[in-house]
Amino acid sequence: MPRSVPLRRLLVALLLSCAVLVGATACGAGGGDGTDASSTVTPSPTTSAEAQKFAKARFVADAGPAAGAAYRWIVKPYRAGKFKKGADGRTSAVVKAGLAGAFAYNRLTAAADNAEGDPLLSKAVAPLTAGIASLRGLATKIGKGEAGAGDVGAFESVINSVKDAGKSAGAEVKD
Repeated sequence: MPRSVPLRRLLVALLLSCAVLVGATACGAGGGDGTDASSTVTPSPTTSAEAQKFAKARFVADAGPAAGAAYRWIVKPYRAGKFKKGADGRTSAVVKAGLAGAFAYNRLTAAADNAEGDPLLSKAVAPLTAGIASLRGLATKIGKGEAGAGDVGAFESVINSVKDAGKSAGAEVKD
């Protein structure tokens, strides 16, 4: 026995298909005036002042989530004893911490790369690149449940150093 489809679903489907059809025809190559769509778009290079401004913003945008993820999923659960053998929710805490460690390492590396665009910020972050590089294997260690107090302390120390370096250069990083 066939089921009836509610009118609301039919209306939504009709509206979505019309929107896709209109969008596809509006984005067609070449208009009625004989110009090609690819020839009208020309990117303009950014000036060095804009690059410096964006470097600080990108540094903060990368370092902030890294600091937040490290604190939320690594430092805080470690202090609560979630990584100890026999703790409730240990497996999920270790998996989350491993993923957060990999994410934080990735974003801290990107933040260090972005800091090179600003002279003051690059001088502040340059000494920290070795500390960031030392975190590379820590995510795996956390994921396997082999991380200790020294490892988590090192992670927290690098995060705090990056935050302090950003603050000293005028790019305050918040979790």
